[in-house]
Amino acid sequence: MHIPMRSTSIRAASLPADSPDQATAAPRVVRVPWDRLAGWVGRYESRHADTVWAVSPHLVTATSGDGTRLAFGIPLGPVSELSVASVVAHLGQPWRLGVVLVRRGGFAVARVVGPQVVESKVGQRHVQGRSKAGGWSQQRFARRRENQAQAAYDAAAASVHRILGPHAGSLHLLAAGGDRKAVRAVLAHPELATLSAVQQRWLGAFGDPRRDVLTAAIGAARSVQIEIWDPDVGPGSQPGRR
Repeated sequence: MHIPMRSTSIRAASLPADSPDQATAAPRVVRVPWDRLAGWVGRYESRHADTVWAVSPHLVTATSGDGTRLAFGIPLGPVSELSVASVVAHLGQPWRLGVVLVRRGGFAVARVVGPQVVESKVGQRHVQGRSKAGGWSQQRFARRRENQAQAAYDAAAASVHRILGPHAGSLHLLAAGGDRKAVRAVLAHPELATLSAVQQRWLGAFGDPRRDVLTAAIGAARSVQIEIWDPDVGPGSQPGRR
């Protein structure tokens, strides 16, 4: 199964800019849970007077009177009604998500409906570290290590199939993270072919899959990533809270 390789960030060029520097400056990134977006927008507007919002089917942008700009992609778009309120309502639907984390020797998988985790599994399999030995011993060690890794991927695929497989036709999003090579190895299993039609999102690198790491990944999957371009506030100044 293909996991998207491109970044989900919004290019600065998608926003209006008064100077080339503003168009190319790296933004700050704020991650906001879907169910907290309405409150975040209200607080943002209270700190930035004269904020003007622009909503397209897949993208939200805003420009404020103080020169601050922001942008974020709309998860699971498009939206038909082009307003911030409609985006908030859109994200408030009981979306059905699958979340998969894989690293060598560990995996985590969850099925999520709305904010509720319906079913999940965290598992570990021993995979030896790299050997410093050389020659024939190193080759045998490498084969053993690869066999252990494959057994770990097989166990991960079995859990993904058990938890997500029966619901592949109703999932709105498959969010994956951890190690890209390991994730690809797991999702390439033939029994997971039904998941290939599900919209996918790469969450990024995560540590060894544990219960708390899975919880963090679910939170990331159910969040919007807002990029904020602060105005030039002068040397030694710091942007205020957003």
